[in-house]
Amino acid sequence: MELAARGVTVNSVAPATIITPTFATFHNLEQRVQAVPVKRAGKPEELAATVAFLASVDAGFITGQTIQLDGGATLALS
Repeated sequence: MELAARGVTVNSVAPATIITPTFATFHNLEQRVQAVPVKRAGKPEELAATVAFLASVDAGFITGQTIQLDGGATLALS
C-alpha cells in the first residue's frame, strides 16, 4: 500500500506440481496429477512465464495478489 503509488507492485506465485528432474524421485506424479483438474503437472516454462509476466509492465496494475499456479487444484477444494 505504501509503495503502490510509486509503481512498486508486490505479488507472489504459489506453484503446485511442477515437473522438474528431481520431482519424480520424491513424489508419485500419477497420484498427484489425479487431483489436478487439468490432469497434468505444470512445466517449468509455465512457472517462468508467470513470473516474467508479473515482472513486466503488462502487469503494472496487478498488486497484492498471489497467483495459484496449480492447474485448478485450489478450485477443486472449493
